[in-house]
Amino acid sequence: MVRRDRLRRMREWWVQVGLLAVPLLAAYLHIPPPQLSPALHSWKSSGKFFTYKGLRIFYQDSVGVVGSPEIVVLLHGFPTSSYDWYKIWEGLTLRFHRVIALDFLGFGFSDKPRPHHYSIFEQASIVESLLRHLGLHNRRINLLSHDYGDIVAQELIYRYKQNRSGRLTIKSLCLSNGGIFPETHRPLLLQKLLKDGGVLSPILTRLMNFFVFSRGLTPVFGPYTRPSESELWDMWAGIRNNDGNLVIDSLLQYINQRKKFKRRWVGALASVSIPIHFIYGPLDPVNPYPEFLELYRKTLPRSTVSILDDHISHYPQLEDPMGFLNAYMGFINSF
Repeated sequence: MVRRDRLRRMREWWVQVGLLAVPLLAAYLHIPPPQLSPALHSWKSSGKFFTYKGLRIFYQDSVGVVGSPEIVVLLHGFPTSSYDWYKIWEGLTLRFHRVIALDFLGFGFSDKPRPHHYSIFEQASIVESLLRHLGLHNRRINLLSHDYGDIVAQELIYRYKQNRSGRLTIKSLCLSNGGIFPETHRPLLLQKLLKDGGVLSPILTRLMNFFVFSRGLTPVFGPYTRPSESELWDMWAGIRNNDGNLVIDSLLQYINQRKKFKRRWVGALASVSIPIHFIYGPLDPVNPYPEFLELYRKTLPRSTVSILDDHISHYPQLEDPMGFLNAYMGFINSF
């Protein structure tokens, strides 16, 4: 009798817990995205959208030096957006006639369809479509990329090398802190869980919040160059825009794509004849020193390399914008 009463009380307790948990969970899952900071709102307001196959893609296009023929296109990394380039944007406009950046599909202010098969091939086609939209598809383009953007750049280089009609004419390429070699890439634990999580992935993406995001991203910055809380909120606001947290697992399939198409993408870098440079934050845990750099120099002996200060890590354009800009200008002025 006593045991029966105890079981009944336990059942009642679990029912009460469930009744309380369900509305709390529902409220948690419907927390609205954070409001845009004035700086991020200004970035969005100064940008534009174009349509790619019915999808809205956000981009920035600034006119800089009058009379210069030079154009630079910036390709951002995962999981952030074109806003990654804001610290060096003005510096680039002092050297280039056009400075262009976009939010890849699934990132930032661009559309984030789901379900959707996100691929590096599609992102490269979006870059080509943007430049056609701007009337620049027949101009010689300088590419500057970071992280995820490095892989998109590799696909664009492959297409350029094939000399197919309608492809970009690429003048130079500068990569930075991207896992262009699968064998030296060290994805974060959360990335591993999401890209291979199966039925767990949709649950994890829905449970992700600012605390989880900031705790996961902060370690890829150097100890003296970590983003402020407001900067992290800007990054998180870009991710949460259009429910972007719900497509992170789909976007992360690029890691598997990179392994599958390694020969195509690494081979394109190794065989193309344009000037190539790499700007490297050596404290990067995702592309660790010296393994990454040794393989890079062995695979791409013609490429030049700029190694930033020892404490600079995975986001060199944010951690050391002046050092990054000086390294890039040194490269772009060398040919």
